[in-house]
Amino acid sequence: MTDLSTDADASCRNLRLLIALRWVAVAGQVFAIAIVQLWLKIPLPITEMGLVILLLMGLNLLSIRRCTRPRTVSDVELCAELLADVAALTIQLYLSGGATNPFISLYLLQVILGAVLLSPGATWVIVGVSSACFIVLMRVYRPLDMAGFSHHLPAMDLHTQGMFLCFLLASALVVLFVTRINENLRRRDARLAELRQRAVEEEHVVRMGLLASGAAHELGTPLSTLAVILNDWRHMPKFHDDAELVEELDEMQAALARCKAIVSHILIAAGETRGERARRTTLSTFLNDMVGRWTDSRRPTALDYRNGIDTRVEIASDSVIEQALFNVFDNALEASRTQVSIAAEVLGDDLLVRVTDDGPGFSPEALLHFGTPYQSSKAGAGRGLGLFLAVNVLRKLGGAIAAGNRAEGGARVELRLPIRALAVDAAPGTHHPHPAGTSDEASHVA
Repeated sequence: MTDLSTDADASCRNLRLLIALRWVAVAGQVFAIAIVQLWLKIPLPITEMGLVILLLMGLNLLSIRRCTRPRTVSDVELCAELLADVAALTIQLYLSGGATNPFISLYLLQVILGAVLLSPGATWVIVGVSSACFIVLMRVYRPLDMAGFSHHLPAMDLHTQGMFLCFLLASALVVLFVTRINENLRRRDARLAELRQRAVEEEHVVRMGLLASGAAHELGTPLSTLAVILNDWRHMPKFHDDAELVEELDEMQAALARCKAIVSHILIAAGETRGERARRTTLSTFLNDMVGRWTDSRRPTALDYRNGIDTRVEIASDSVIEQALFNVFDNALEASRTQVSIAAEVLGDDLLVRVTDDGPGFSPEALLHFGTPYQSSKAGAGRGLGLFLAVNVLRKLGGAIAAGNRAEGGARVELRLPIRALAVDAAPGTHHPHPAGTSDEASHVA
């Protein structure tokens, strides 16, 4: 699997490294020209060499503009960038002694960068062009005028020192830039590995959703049959005259109604009746109603619920998000000793729901594998799917979930979801303040 945004990000970072290297080359050329011209008193063609430096600066500005585009920087573009640097180096060497210039070995830097950044074919192009330029400079160049050289240093010693400086410069640049390029490549590989893992998890979610939807359809018929049978039993004299049996029939019908509601909820979550059942509400009301339904069905011993949302944001209620939050609430309830706390607030354009409990907290292994399927400290097969589904639902909607342990003991789970994922109007930031004196803040302890 290939992710275009990941490839584009990595290739743009590599191009930025080439841009940075070119700025170093520009500064180095200006410094070297100043030293040779002013200190060593060796005349150089300043105008021509200065024009090459200006061309390099212009190329850098164009390359910076190219980095602003989201499109992937291709192998051909990177090869062209390196060939431009080879051409600029060749012209500067031609104007300053050709192959006798100790900085001739800087061609190796371009070859090394090509080997790291480019495909084998493009790298060999850099090698061929650099070698050809080297051969040409052995025969065609402007020799340096050493007549004005004012130092009592033999030319051979000067050349040797220049080669040493070139070696230091090339070594430092190779270590610096090749290390950063490898870091970019490792970051890209890590991102691709993460995307592959995400694809596997999302495929797992899809299979579970298909299984749940299919099971809901299959359960519809037997549940309807049981409802008919129970209704017939209620009208039979032997059941109708026995108060104890009537009470048991009532309990059975209530349980059956609960099963049918769960099946309907699965179908709604699968999208089969979403259009009919979706309703407009406010974010604060949605949370209040959701926590109320969870409290009625789970009956927690003590619940501290705080709704700190004081903005009236219209949303379309979504049972999938509700079920994801229910899974987190259920985990907190199972882990708690006495109390579960739920706090909701709006931070910027995001809804933040913080769920805490006073239980033993997460183990280091649980935090390491948080949100992966079948990773649970609770006994029994198939456990650990609740948090896995919550993580995937939030991630698909652009949100995130984080877990940790509280300093005073117990676990903490924070869910962050962009409000635009729920809002009726998809545009972000559609927050409408309350009229004066009103608020949706709610707090209760059950």
